[in-house]
Amino acid sequence: MTPEHEMHCIRRVLNGDVNAFEQLMHAYEKNVYHLALRSLGNPQDAEDVTQDAFLKAYRSLADFRGDSKFSVWLYRIVSNLCLDTLRARKRKPAQSLTVETDEGETDELEIPDEHFSPEKLLDRKLTRESVQRGLAALPDEARQILLLRELQGLSYEEIGRVLELEPGTVKSRISRGREKLREKIRSRSELFDRYGV
Repeated sequence: MTPEHEMHCIRRVLNGDVNAFEQLMHAYEKNVYHLALRSLGNPQDAEDVTQDAFLKAYRSLADFRGDSKFSVWLYRIVSNLCLDTLRARKRKPAQSLTVETDEGETDELEIPDEHFSPEKLLDRKLTRESVQRGLAALPDEARQILLLRELQGLSYEEIGRVLELEPGTVKSRISRGREKLREKIRSRSELFDRYGV
């Protein structure tokens, strides 16, 4: 969606056309959900944050000044809600994504991806798990900044607006975050090679 089309939709919403907001939702719903899912690692939390983000955006739309793209403003709302959710998690016990089998053993919940062969699926799964574990091990702020850059493809300036940081600070934090992520993945890979875990 072009910035001009976004502004046209926003003006229509502010003039009472609720259907125009649905166009904005359809344009960004998947990106918002995926950003929340990557940040939180839990589909239910990601759905909740997605709904909350659009509700908050709708209620606060009159505050949108148009200094940046609507998507940047929306991602800022999503990022803040994700950080709030992560902080709330730290105050209460974590929920496990494991299930108990009939034999009484625990196993990680798996969501099959039927678009690839079993070999490719396994390779993607191992890679995805390594990256997800690496991301999960990062501090919240480092994870957020990497997701905005790598998943959403925002520029340094756009990320700066979302997180209220200078572009130079964004660039250095992304660099440090990538290095920390590489270290986490590398150490996990070495552990797997050494002990088969």
